[in-house]
Amino acid sequence: MLARIIKMDYGKMFKIAKNVSKKCDKSFFGVFFDMIHCGMKFQAGYHDYQEFEFYNLTEEQRATYLTRGKNNAIIKRYNEKEYMGLFDDKVTFNKKFSEFLNRDWLDMNDTTPEQFADFMKKHPSIIAKPIDGQGGFGVEKYTVDDSTDLKKLYDEIIEKNQKLVEAFIVQHPDMDVLYAKSVNSIRMFTFCKDGKGCFLHAILKIGNGGIVDNFSSGGMYTFPDDRGKVTVPAIDKEDILYSKHPITGTDIIGFQIPMFDEAVELVKRAAEVIPQVRYVGWDVAISDHGPVLIEGNSFPGVFQKRASLSENKTGILPRYREYMDI
Repeated sequence: MLARIIKMDYGKMFKIAKNVSKKCDKSFFGVFFDMIHCGMKFQAGYHDYQEFEFYNLTEEQRATYLTRGKNNAIIKRYNEKEYMGLFDDKVTFNKKFSEFLNRDWLDMNDTTPEQFADFMKKHPSIIAKPIDGQGGFGVEKYTVDDSTDLKKLYDEIIEKNQKLVEAFIVQHPDMDVLYAKSVNSIRMFTFCKDGKGCFLHAILKIGNGGIVDNFSSGGMYTFPDDRGKVTVPAIDKEDILYSKHPITGTDIIGFQIPMFDEAVELVKRAAEVIPQVRYVGWDVAISDHGPVLIEGNSFPGVFQKRASLSENKTGILPRYREYMDI
């Protein structure tokens, strides 16, 4: 707590307090001191306070929300640090979870130009990634034809430090209707209890103008129910809500994720591979032949409906407490 207080960006905190006070017609100082109260009592940072609309919640409702402080405590308690690196390095992850990937891939550290050329002849569209990147940064799609200089492309990928090359995932036609330029993935949270994988909840990530669906790279996200049907609008990093996709016009509210139950079973099995890392956020794509694993996050972020989008203004903690001793 003391470390967080010292490192806090007070300029951003004051800005958020000012914005909230205008939005809900409350005094700046009232909001500011309520932020401090929520930080001390609920481990809620100022971003939590704004994102989950703590200013419109009772103390009982606030206690149901998973804040970043509480999330960090869960990770510290249930994820053994010495095993978390198996998720962080994407090449190591692919080797460990190969049975769940269902696609070809290359470790560019061990790939010759000739092997790369053979791979590209088989897979003319690829995704190249840094092995330790986050938020979709450094991820690029490459498509080749007979005129492509494959040695030049090989050198370019090596120079950009994109050490992981994967065959491009052809997503399910229903996911293409939503947005076709990126793979619209599902972040699925699991907990391994007594060696058995348990599904907690999910979000649907949607591309919006780019080739990746990551929130930090211009995408948006929304919340499906336990059967994979979207129940609320999507939101982007500018805090804009979308009931329909702004580019494709596809309805977001009511969208049914295809093969969702199969995806749940996939991540439940994946959760049992490294039981020393019990709390994981998985990125799953629905391909044209079924759910496939993209990556796993041993330090999963916090995603839950804001109060104004929740019927009973309740966070995700009650669901977590069904499986975790928190």
